[in-house]
Amino acid sequence: MVRISDGRMSGTAAGTIVLHVTPESAIGGPLAIVRTGDRIRLSVAKRSIELLVSDDEIAARLAALPPREAEPDARGYRKLFLTTITQADEGCDFDFLKATRTVATVPGNKL
Repeated sequence: MVRISDGRMSGTAAGTIVLHVTPESAIGGPLAIVRTGDRIRLSVAKRSIELLVSDDEIAARLAALPPREAEPDARGYRKLFLTTITQADEGCDFDFLKATRTVATVPGNKL
């Protein structure tokens, strides 16, 4: 069994699993256009995944996606989450909490 997801998964302990496809389908990521019956080529060795659908069909599906509507009334934590949370490949955290790498230097030592 192969499972492909743009979210969190628990309870699956066997088979090939592709997690955290980004960007998420909720914001128009690639999983948003996959349909039941589509064939997908997955190569673990090549670290690749390919939707076996024509370029024209992919373009048509992308064009048919409903526009993502802003939530002008969102406030508080919901607004903060919607406007600043990062995708899974970036840690699923608030963008303003992203660590910045600094290297401390000690006089006379090379790091």
